[in-house]
Amino acid sequence: MVDKNIYIVQGEIGTVVGAIKRNSRWNTHTPLDEEQDPLLSSFAQLKDILNSIKELANVEPNVFLRPFLEVVRSEDTTGPITGLALTSVNKFLSYGLIDANHEAAAEAIENMADAVTHARFVGTDPASDEVVLMKILQVLRTLLLTPVGAHLTNESVCEIMQSCFRICFEIRLSELLRKSAEHTLVDMVQLLFSRLPQFKEEAKSFIGANMKMVKMRAGGMSEKWKKQKPSPRPPRHTGRGSPSQSAHLSNNKLSDLLGKSGPFKPNSLTLSSNLIAACSPLPSRFQSDGRRSERGQSTSVESIPEVLEDKDSLTENSDSASVHDMDYVNPRGVRFTQSTQRDGASLIPYGLPCLRELFRFLISLTNPHDRHNTDAMIHMGLQLLTVALESAHIAPYQSLLGLVKDELCRHLFQLLNVERMNLYTASIRCCFLLFESMRCHLKFQLEMYLKKLMDIITSENVKMPYEMKEMALEALVQLWRIPSFVTEVYINYDCDFYCSNLFEDLTKLLSKNAFPVSGQLYTTHLLSLEALLTVIDSTEAHCQAKVLNSAAEQDQSTDTVLAEGQSSPNENTQTTTGMPLLNTFILQIIYFCYLFMISLPYFIFSCDTEKKSLKKPQRFTSYSPESQELMDIKAKKKLLITGTEQFNQKPKKGIQFLQEKGLLSSPMDNNQVAQWLRENPRLDKKMIGEIVSDRKHMELLDSFVNTFTFQGLRIDEALRLYLEAFRLPGEAPVIQRLLETFTDNWHKVNGSPFMTNDAGFALAYAVIMLNTDQHNNNVRKQNIPMTPEQFKKNLKGVNGNKDFNQVMLEDIYNAIKTDEIVMPDEQSGLVKENYVWSVLLHRGATSEGLFLSLPPGSYDHDLFSMTWGPTIAALSYVFDKSLDDTIIQKAIAGFRKCAMISAHYGFSDVFDNLIISLCKFTTLSSESVENLPTVFGSNGKAQLAAKTVFHLAHRHGDILREGWKNIMDSMLQLFRAELLPKAMVEVEDFVEPNGKISLQRVETPSNRGESAVLSFVNWLTLSGAEQSGHRGPSTENQEAKQAAILCIKQCDPEKLMTESKFLQVESLQELMKALISVTPDEETYDEEDAAFCLEMLLRIVMENRDRVACVWQTVREHLCHLCVHATESCFLVERAVVGLLRLAIRLLRRDDISSQVLLSLRLLLMMKPNVLARVSREVAYGLHELLKTNAANIHCTEDWFTLFSLLECIGAGVRPPASFRLASISSDHDTGALSDSELSSHQPSEVNRDRGYTSDSEVYTDHGRARMPRSITDVDVASSSGWLVVMSTTAPLHSPLVNQYSLTLGQDLGQHDTKSLIKCVETLSFIVRDAAHVTPDNFELCVKAIRVFVEASLNGGEIDQEEEKKKYDSSKSRLRKKMGGREKDGGSGNGRKGTNRGGGHRPSRSHSDEEEDDSVPASYHTVSLQLLDLMHTLHTRAASIYSSWAEEQYHLEGTKKIAADSRTLWTGCWCPLLQGIAWLCCDTRRQVRMQALTYLQRALLVHDLQTLDATEWESCFNKVLFPLLTKLLDNISPADVGGMEETRMRACTLLSKVFLQHLSPLLSLPTFAALWLTILDFMDKYMHAGSSDLLLEAIPESLKNMLLVMDTAGIFHCSDSRTGYSDLWEITWERIVCFLPNLREELFKQTVIAGPGGQPCPPQGPQPVPQNPSCIPGSPAQPKTPSMERSSPGPSPSPLTPPPVKVSPSRGPSPTSQSPLILQPLALPLQVGGSPMSLPIILNPALIEASSPVPLLPVAPRPTSPSHEEK
Repeated sequence: MVDKNIYIVQGEIGTVVGAIKRNSRWNTHTPLDEEQDPLLSSFAQLKDILNSIKELANVEPNVFLRPFLEVVRSEDTTGPITGLALTSVNKFLSYGLIDANHEAAAEAIENMADAVTHARFVGTDPASDEVVLMKILQVLRTLLLTPVGAHLTNESVCEIMQSCFRICFEIRLSELLRKSAEHTLVDMVQLLFSRLPQFKEEAKSFIGANMKMVKMRAGGMSEKWKKQKPSPRPPRHTGRGSPSQSAHLSNNKLSDLLGKSGPFKPNSLTLSSNLIAACSPLPSRFQSDGRRSERGQSTSVESIPEVLEDKDSLTENSDSASVHDMDYVNPRGVRFTQSTQRDGASLIPYGLPCLRELFRFLISLTNPHDRHNTDAMIHMGLQLLTVALESAHIAPYQSLLGLVKDELCRHLFQLLNVERMNLYTASIRCCFLLFESMRCHLKFQLEMYLKKLMDIITSENVKMPYEMKEMALEALVQLWRIPSFVTEVYINYDCDFYCSNLFEDLTKLLSKNAFPVSGQLYTTHLLSLEALLTVIDSTEAHCQAKVLNSAAEQDQSTDTVLAEGQSSPNENTQTTTGMPLLNTFILQIIYFCYLFMISLPYFIFSCDTEKKSLKKPQRFTSYSPESQELMDIKAKKKLLITGTEQFNQKPKKGIQFLQEKGLLSSPMDNNQVAQWLRENPRLDKKMIGEIVSDRKHMELLDSFVNTFTFQGLRIDEALRLYLEAFRLPGEAPVIQRLLETFTDNWHKVNGSPFMTNDAGFALAYAVIMLNTDQHNNNVRKQNIPMTPEQFKKNLKGVNGNKDFNQVMLEDIYNAIKTDEIVMPDEQSGLVKENYVWSVLLHRGATSEGLFLSLPPGSYDHDLFSMTWGPTIAALSYVFDKSLDDTIIQKAIAGFRKCAMISAHYGFSDVFDNLIISLCKFTTLSSESVENLPTVFGSNGKAQLAAKTVFHLAHRHGDILREGWKNIMDSMLQLFRAELLPKAMVEVEDFVEPNGKISLQRVETPSNRGESAVLSFVNWLTLSGAEQSGHRGPSTENQEAKQAAILCIKQCDPEKLMTESKFLQVESLQELMKALISVTPDEETYDEEDAAFCLEMLLRIVMENRDRVACVWQTVREHLCHLCVHATESCFLVERAVVGLLRLAIRLLRRDDISSQVLLSLRLLLMMKPNVLARVSREVAYGLHELLKTNAANIHCTEDWFTLFSLLECIGAGVRPPASFRLASISSDHDTGALSDSELSSHQPSEVNRDRGYTSDSEVYTDHGRARMPRSITDVDVASSSGWLVVMSTTAPLHSPLVNQYSLTLGQDLGQHDTKSLIKCVETLSFIVRDAAHVTPDNFELCVKAIRVFVEASLNGGEIDQEEEKKKYDSSKSRLRKKMGGREKDGGSGNGRKGTNRGGGHRPSRSHSDEEEDDSVPASYHTVSLQLLDLMHTLHTRAASIYSSWAEEQYHLEGTKKIAADSRTLWTGCWCPLLQGIAWLCCDTRRQVRMQALTYLQRALLVHDLQTLDATEWESCFNKVLFPLLTKLLDNISPADVGGMEETRMRACTLLSKVFLQHLSPLLSLPTFAALWLTILDFMDKYMHAGSSDLLLEAIPESLKNMLLVMDTAGIFHCSDSRTGYSDLWEITWERIVCFLPNLREELFKQTVIAGPGGQPCPPQGPQPVPQNPSCIPGSPAQPKTPSMERSSPGPSPSPLTPPPVKVSPSRGPSPTSQSPLILQPLALPLQVGGSPMSLPIILNPALIEASSPVPLLPVAPRPTSPSHEEK
């Protein structure tokens, strides 16, 4: 089967041959002879060959291509025929008829390239000719882009490219054709540079040899080049070359566009109008003469600067082929395969040389200073360079990199100054591609580029288009977005001693540029902001990635621990356990992928180091220096800059400064200073010249010259290097010294090439003179510049009387003439630019040029610390000024990211600054309270700012410090404007029924501070519309307020408190400080604000109860300040008191803090009495709640003492213990609050001093204490400056002594609040009724408290409740006033002081005055009965309670043992309780009295009391019954006469019952007689006390019972006496006769002895003196007992058997100025039940008086006084 490809070729032959024949016939009108015509002949031969084969592959490609290529080469063919031949060739390439692997393919391709690039044809018309040119482009493109194109040689590729360029730049061609050429070039450049990775870098020597063969020329080839270039290889199997028939075709018009051998001469051709215009060559630059061409090549190609080549990276030996032995697939999917050449043919496929030449050519096109380069050519060059940079990574190729470093960068920077926007834009794009991929090789180029961008951005030039600034900013933003670019800029420039602070300067520039001068935001401002935000964005992304990774690691570790700790019983558990691990694994994969993506450029850069070890700059100790090291470098750099500035003014001063700072050694090290002079580019070259040429510093000059490397340099080259380092002074001696030192050094290092050193000096001097002669304008004006011959002549015989090498002198002359030795700071313009550029290249070649490449996120901490200030300032400005939602959202996103970063790195100052900035935009602080809801609600930006503030505070509150103050100020404003959620303004309260009270005021239309008349006038003058406007807010305002409320709800301010438990301690303390700062002061104080802040503070403390110890002291001091220092009651004080109690309730469960909390409750006892009285109800309710929930948590007597003291103070109006009063007085003058330890130091003595009773051996020492009347008013109390301190002093002598036994406690009871009393009693009841709460620590305190409340509730409170209620309500009620404005209330009288708002009232408490009126009597009644019941309960349970305590304590080691004997029980429990019950028996209310008597009777006759001994029973009479009977003698209830009679009767009956029941033990008392006579005395008094017959009947009956029982018991009998009766019998009847003279007759008729006058008389002894009774005398040695007065009844017990006394260790027995008031015993005990008693004393009726409970007057001044009956 015949190959289809053969048919394709045959078809193409037919087409071309037919066209040739048609053309010939049309021209000559005769058919052509195929044999004679060479073109047809070759086609005929090809036909024969094709007919003889089966497959096209059997023939070489050249065979079937040759005829077609001859047609293309032929000058005789017309355009259409050439076009058909080109189409055929293109088809062969496209169809793949040429096998790339064929051994002859390379030759065929080379022939094809040569033919097409040298195509010739006869022109017809311009349009048709352009079609042919278009086909030439098409073939060239196909040829290069198909796989066989890889066989092209370097030369062919250059010619192909050059052909395309010539079409592209020919302006006479149509736009379409030129654009087609442009697109073709783009495709070709893309292909060539995408193949770059396949090519090897040739050795330097190889490059030098081969590059001369590959030169792209933009114009026609010069004659010189034409001669050097070998003619194209003749096609194989062709006997002759293409004949030139131009002689025969002289009339035909030839177009020879691409292959013309020389420039067209205008007179060589006659061009008619229909000829194509493209036949003329390109502009004259490309038609250079041979000399210019050669020079251009030598300067631009061969003179690769030494400094740009890294010899290590070049392969020393290069094989002939420069292509890797591997196939290559280009980006278009075309596979390139390498072919081996047959017969050792020398056709080498193209490689790096042609790419380098193309690259060089493209760079040359961009030179703006070349006058031949038009804007279109420059733009084309930039476009193709962009394609090249996008397609290939050029950095690894030193030959290309050298071009980039020098010419490309320089041209691009020069193009930044042009005004053509398209060139400016294209150059910026190229720069970006360069620095994105090659910045590690272009350190100083990048520095210059960024400086140029900064100059453009800050340019004040009015001609500078706005768009250029915009594009410069966009370029900057684009660079800033390159991962790790910013970090590298910072570390390579800001942290380099001799580079600019680029990052810092750019940041400042961008920040400044973000602030519009006019106030209007333009794109440049937003771009500047975007650049700043780019740094923030990348830093935030890195922080997020770190957080993500750490979280994943944490989860993984947790899951691992869990997995290890759990055994998985089945497969399911294994699966579930593995899931978190899988999720963690996925998270980590995401994280590492992210890191890889952002680090990719860094890894590429690492590869660029040619697999050498990483180099680090000398200034760093490691490849990744620490932040501290960078800070040190920056500090050192700052000093260096200062030193440099001083040096530039005065060199010595600068060096001295650096020596002082330790940067230069002292004394001066010449080598060190010389090195500094060489490496510091900021130094003034003139000043360097001055110091090195100074005679004093000759050694410095030597060191300076030694820093140069002159080895291998010609003397003019070395001199050029030397003189560029400083400014040569003008004085000849100085120049001589400088040149002598130079030539000595140069001569030495170069092996002494001249005869003498002087010869070198002379030559150096001559070079300087030549430079001046050739380039100094002033010299040139006067003289003709020197010629080479003159130069040589001047130096004749100077080299040791010999001549210098003449060739060397000519080279020196040419070098100086073409390239001036530039004196620094002398030239300007292009010369100076060249000099600056050469310095830049030189610095880049040294170690200074090392560029540190870093992974992203390396120094984010340092970068952020530098950028946050400008960024936040710019964000704030843009946010403030912009109205565009997108920009506002971007600004908010920036704020949030800054917050996240500052939180991540713990930058509290940054976060505070951020919050403060945002708070300003909320308008919460700036607006007045009245307008705030409307303004805030209608301002979307303010709402957004508020949401952001709260969101950030919720999320990153941990690092908030100073910013809390601003947030709390905003909260306060929201509170004032009533925009906070209800839950935040409603706080816990003990008194309110629903447990809540609102902190918010309620507006009322009262009191605008104007008179009623004025108000009326205003009302009259206002129109209806105006009035309606005043009635309420408009619809818009209401909507705005609703929007504001909704916004604040979304902000969730309450979360600040609830989430505070997660804050770090430092942040928590700052938050609390911010809240505490709103405290009373003179100017700005507002009570509601302070109360609101206090409530927030308390909530925060409660949320943080798990760690409250760290903040407790602060809170306690604040509460102390509010409570203790308050001089009058107000809402704030009330809230502080409630708050303290709420804290106590919550915190008592915590063992670590409970003791401190309880101690802090003493603050309440330290309050001023009038203030405490006004908050008593809150305290009462709070204490009730406290004990109800936490009684079990209180274990210390001191704490119980505090609580019971509080209960007594607020419930019964008791004065606080003296220690607290003293403390409070001292605290008034003290600056700080008392600490808890100071409080506790007042404690110990109080427990025993106020336990509620006095033991029998104790005496009151303050008998004469001035007692405050119970009816004293609050005003009286408040009038004192502090506490009333009452000292224990001895009473004055004229004051009567009082008996120490009373039913009362002797407490000063002030005013009390009824509700408080009721609640306190309820609290006591709770404690007593729960056995668990009654402990040894609180039992006695509890008993005392009950007795205090008994006294307070006696007679229904005993105070005019109406008066008290009025006072209470006027000051205590919760009605609060507020004013419309915020000014301080100067008024005092009405309402609560401390508030400063008028015009509104706080809602009243739910309990109204009317309710209180109705309930007061009933309440007191209930309270009294409740107290009775409590006392009875305690009394009956006391024995069992003490027994259980004693048993518990017995088993505990090292604890104080508790005794449960009767004496302890009597002293600590029974006696005080009986006294309390007895006191209620004296109540004015009949029901209470009767109930109390019932309880007393039960209590006295209870079984447990039977264990008491005689002494205790005597004490019972003295302390309970006798004082009771005495009190009942008073007219307690005048209105209830009958009730009182009954009470007295029951009391007498009780007395006799108790006496009779315990007669036996009582008989053993030595004072029994006195006791018995006292009972008789009371019988006497009660006989005469009543107004009815009730007592008159009852008393005798009781007395009869007692006498009969005593008689039956034989107490009155005595066998020894004369009468058979004892002395007691006699004394008894002596006393009874006084009030019941007939009783003896009724009972004991047989014993009555009639005396004289019919009166019964005693057996012996003196006569009684009824009017002046005296004590029964004791033994003569005993002192007389002082008299006792009636006012405080109850005789003393015997001193012989004192009961046990409980004495505090810190307190000894109370000193007394009076002897104890006691009953003395009789001389001898009365014998009971034995023989009749004989008394050695005279029975005296005075014994009757002695036994009475009336206190006696002092013995010495004893006046006669009427008897008590007469009183």
